[in-house]
Amino acid sequence: MAQTLELGLDTFGDVTARADGSLLPHDEVIRNVIAEAVLADQVGLDFIGIGEHHREDFAVSAPDVVLAAIAGQTSRIRLGSAVTVLSSDDPVRVFQRFSTLDAASSGRAEVILGRGSFTESFPLFGLDLADYDLLFEEKLQLFTELLKEEPVTWAGRTRGRLDNKRIFPPTASGKLKTWIAVGGTPQSVVRAAHYGLPLMLAIIGGAPMNFAPFTDLYHRALDQFGQPRLPIGAHSPGYIAATDEQAREEMWEPYADMQERIGRERGWSRMTRGQFEAEAGPDGALFVGSPETVAAKIVKVARGLGLSRFDLKYSLGTLPHEKLMASIELYGTKVAPLVREQLAED
Repeated sequence: MAQTLELGLDTFGDVTARADGSLLPHDEVIRNVIAEAVLADQVGLDFIGIGEHHREDFAVSAPDVVLAAIAGQTSRIRLGSAVTVLSSDDPVRVFQRFSTLDAASSGRAEVILGRGSFTESFPLFGLDLADYDLLFEEKLQLFTELLKEEPVTWAGRTRGRLDNKRIFPPTASGKLKTWIAVGGTPQSVVRAAHYGLPLMLAIIGGAPMNFAPFTDLYHRALDQFGQPRLPIGAHSPGYIAATDEQAREEMWEPYADMQERIGRERGWSRMTRGQFEAEAGPDGALFVGSPETVAAKIVKVARGLGLSRFDLKYSLGTLPHEKLMASIELYGTKVAPLVREQLAED
């Protein structure tokens, strides 16, 4: 693990509720996401990631635009996607948008590429889900060529060919930091190593330490491909309040409702309170509780998986903006110092 652990936040721009339970309109949710990122910058967090979705219960379909607004109101926090669904986008336009964000933010842009766990973007943009694997493989291959910031010649089946084309604007540093998001398949881990890209693990259920074989596989694959050691990050849902009891009570209903809503589309059974409590426990995937509890869990997972970054997926269904702001403040002012203090003892 790197000597220092970066601590970040991720949000999908979940549509949140007012105190009376009514849902906020999408425009207000987007402005609230910007305010949440500004607070994250103020309390010293390292990264804010904005997810891409194309459905009613998430407000953000253009993360790079939201990130540009955040860039204009922040000074140090790094800005990225969580994730960019590369399969249904154009690699050239993705590079251009994030190199432009990099310029606007004075070098703070990152992009996290993935397949995405939702498929609404495929029919929306006229793509066939039968080409799911081919689209991602070809577009990732092209994107890694674009990252070299040199003239590109490329041909494939999923977009028009490029013949010795330069892509503008280039980044000032010559390097746009790019991660590959992985849900836990060996093939995806090896693919990230093959292309020499940092690995971001999406840990949304089960024991985080179950991902240890994937981090080991990633290191072995990097060695086999002749790549240097690269950062490993993890993304998990969580929520922080003054006490464990308060955090769990405030998170439970909005989180369970969100899981049920998505589960109806995917054939999941409704989460029980017992399952929630298990996931919130010391070995589960939910980082929920008091600052001391959440910090201890982050340290345990960071040490066990050799992480360079941990991102808390802090938006949780309809959980109100005001509670998210309180959680972010505790994450930056209480959790982060505890994590850094404990890791400094290693």
